[in-house]
Amino acid sequence: MNWVNGEYHIQINSIKHWIKIEGSEHQTTPLVLLHGGPGGNHYSFERTIGPSLSEKRTVVYYEQRGCGRSEKPISDEDYKIEQLISDFSEIKKWLDVDKVDLLGYSFGGELALEIAYALPNEINKIVLSGPSLIDLEMGKLIQIAGFMSVGDPQLLKQMNELLKQNLPISSLYDQVWSLVDTKTVDRLLFQNQTIALQNRKLWEESQLTNTGLMAKVIMGQPMETPLLDRLKHIKQQALIITGIFDRNTGVTISKLIHNELRNSELVIFKESAHFPDLEEPNHFRDTVLSFLHS
Repeated sequence: MNWVNGEYHIQINSIKHWIKIEGSEHQTTPLVLLHGGPGGNHYSFERTIGPSLSEKRTVVYYEQRGCGRSEKPISDEDYKIEQLISDFSEIKKWLDVDKVDLLGYSFGGELALEIAYALPNEINKIVLSGPSLIDLEMGKLIQIAGFMSVGDPQLLKQMNELLKQNLPISSLYDQVWSLVDTKTVDRLLFQNQTIALQNRKLWEESQLTNTGLMAKVIMGQPMETPLLDRLKHIKQQALIITGIFDRNTGVTISKLIHNELRNSELVIFKESAHFPDLEEPNHFRDTVLSFLHS
């Protein structure tokens, strides 16, 4: 890889993708970062933990189609997993390397697993931070329970009223999200509310918004065979990092993934919720770099 550090806007599958390279001087196997959401961006990551990783590694950020600083596809339906995998494959060709390492957080962890399954010979190692399995109803139940555990008495009362209605899980999930405010979401995602506030400021500073289109497509058109049933075919060495207080995707999902992967290690961070990279940054950096260098 002969690229210099900096930001690039590259036409991939007719969509201009935002890409950023840091640490190219190290000439390591590129560590490609996959953000969450679905529909999120890398703005916070590149201003917090990212630079400490690029002190030792060649790091490649890219924002998925319709996300962050990348262009939207023409059709609101063009957000399928297969299309995200195709985008990744073309970006890897642009990088002109044989293999890359992956670090995916939240939904990015799920996408990393989909990429490793689809392109087994192009991926070296995988790091998953608080990974999701969004086609499982369990994920919705974990979030609902998480909101009940951090909500104020008024929210808890409203949620109990909803539970009495015996709604389908997906309807209950949508109703709960319509009730919560930003402070409650921050309590769901973070154990340390000072860190939550700092992250919230970065989100606001970025002026980047999640349109919700990618989530709608991926949740509405799941893969024919659930990812959980395909994990046993993924052969790469994988590190799974999960905060013990994760109320968003949860330790349970990470354990499911760990149990199905052939070659994985699960590390539970003791002071974190959904973003161990923000709540325990030094521990996160050291754990990731040690795994990649081993």
